[in-house]
Amino acid sequence: MESALKESADAAMGRYAAGDDAAFAQLYDLRAPRLRSFLQRRTADAAHAEDLLQQTFLQMHCARGYFVPHGDMMAWAFVIARRVVIDDFRKKKGPALAPGHQVDRESAAPGALPDRLLGQRRLARRVGEELARLPQPQREAFDLVQIEGLSMADAAAALGTTVATVKLRAFRSYKALRAKLRDDVLEELRSSP
Repeated sequence: MESALKESADAAMGRYAAGDDAAFAQLYDLRAPRLRSFLQRRTADAAHAEDLLQQTFLQMHCARGYFVPHGDMMAWAFVIARRVVIDDFRKKKGPALAPGHQVDRESAAPGALPDRLLGQRRLARRVGEELARLPQPQREAFDLVQIEGLSMADAAAALGTTVATVKLRAFRSYKALRAKLRDDVLEELRSSP
C-alpha cells in the first residue's frame, strides 16, 4: 500500500514539476496528511501545524523546478517541512518541538479494557516525555524513522546528513528510551491479559 502511495505521489510531483498544475491536487491529497502529522508533532497545535503545512506546500510550489524527476518526493517534502519548522522557530525564538512531544495516543485496540487503555495511554505519555528530553538530532532521527516510517536513506536526505549519522542518532535514541522506559514497559506487559 505504502509503495503504491509513494509511486503515485512521486509521479504526481514529477508531473507537477514539469508544469502540470492539475497534479497538485493529487499530490496534496496523497501527502498532506503525513506532512500535517509530522508538523503537528512539532507544534502540538493543530491550527499552527496547518499554517506550517500551507507554508510547506507553498515552498514546494516555489521550488518545484528544482525537483529531480523520478526523485523521492516525500524525502524532498520532509526537507522543506523541516526547514519551515526551523524558520518558524527562529522567528518565534521558541522550541521547535513542543514540550509534550506528541506520540500517537490512539493506538489502543478497539474494545480494549479501560485499565489496559489507561495503561497504554500512560505509557504513550511517558514515551512522549522521554522523547522530549532527547537532544533534537536524536529526536528527529527517531521521528523520521520510527514514526514517519522513512528509510534511513530518506531520513538522511530529510535531515541533510549521512545515513551513518541517522543510524547513530536513531540507535542512541532507542538506547536512551530503553534505559528510561524499561520499568514502565515491563509494568504494562505484566498488566496485559
